[in-house]
Amino acid sequence: MKSLTKQKKILLFRNLVRADYYDKMMYRRMMTGKLIGFYHPADGAIAAGVAAGSFLEKDDIYNPSHRGHAIPGMLSKGIDIKRYLAEHTGKATGNNQGRSSWHWSFPEYKVFGMSGFIGHNFPLTVGWGWAAKRNGRGQIVMNASGDGSYGEGRAHESMLMAQNWRLPVIFFCENNGMAIHSEFSEMHPTPHIATLADGYGMPSRIVDGMDVFAVGAVVLEALEHVRAGKGPILIEAKTERFREHDIGTPDLAGWEPRSEERHQQMRERDPLRIATEQVLASKLLKQSEIERIHEEAKAEVAAAEQFADESPIARPTEEELLAAVYAD
Repeated sequence: MKSLTKQKKILLFRNLVRADYYDKMMYRRMMTGKLIGFYHPADGAIAAGVAAGSFLEKDDIYNPSHRGHAIPGMLSKGIDIKRYLAEHTGKATGNNQGRSSWHWSFPEYKVFGMSGFIGHNFPLTVGWGWAAKRNGRGQIVMNASGDGSYGEGRAHESMLMAQNWRLPVIFFCENNGMAIHSEFSEMHPTPHIATLADGYGMPSRIVDGMDVFAVGAVVLEALEHVRAGKGPILIEAKTERFREHDIGTPDLAGWEPRSEERHQQMRERDPLRIATEQVLASKLLKQSEIERIHEEAKAEVAAAEQFADESPIARPTEEELLAAVYAD
């Protein structure tokens, strides 16, 4: 596994703290009626998204996972989340002018539009990967999605084509063991998504998705692999989803509510707690430095909320709405 420099570890820790504050803010706003549409909490699963986005170049194409509405990964890639919060608030300053509820679109950062269809991103990834291989810029494609998406036929077709054409693609599976209410063991015949890569002759890695530093090291290794022209690789980050699939949906495993005992066991491995213990034990950061990172994150999130709350409500005309649907 590739070792992380001190600077990279601090970057991961800072982004993890930021992601945690954003997720808690989004949950609070949803529960108090200050967001429109949906919110799929990232609580418990923030480390995987943070590690996926933190070492990407601006020119790299990133299709993030919907968990936490992709905020952990997008903020780590350098995207200013205040426009995305404004989108969730139906404001004209949103990234889609407040018309989409929560769909992301930041083409200047090579983060393109999303869809509600599970696994929609896989065929697009093949196209992006083909373009990246031909343009000669050293660009890579990071395709992140949950374990449920790997039950889609298009996922298997896309992995096969990516491997055949040696495309510069990282397939990044955030395996939280749940596809809405269906448990992983009911959806897949083997205990690891990573074994799917074996059938295509594609290398794979399995990593503790609750440890942001472990995932970060694997991502760095994968980035080197694909940029060197060695073809695609699959990363499976084993993580947990502490809350329900989306706010308002029952927190079930099959037909039964997930037990309090199960929740307590999961929360013993909170990613932020694990990372904090690691940076203190290794003397990477002092307690005072950690507190300053928390204060900076709180201030950033407060500024994003202020921007969204003070922005004008989106009131597009009929012509403006149609212009966003049909090409000239």
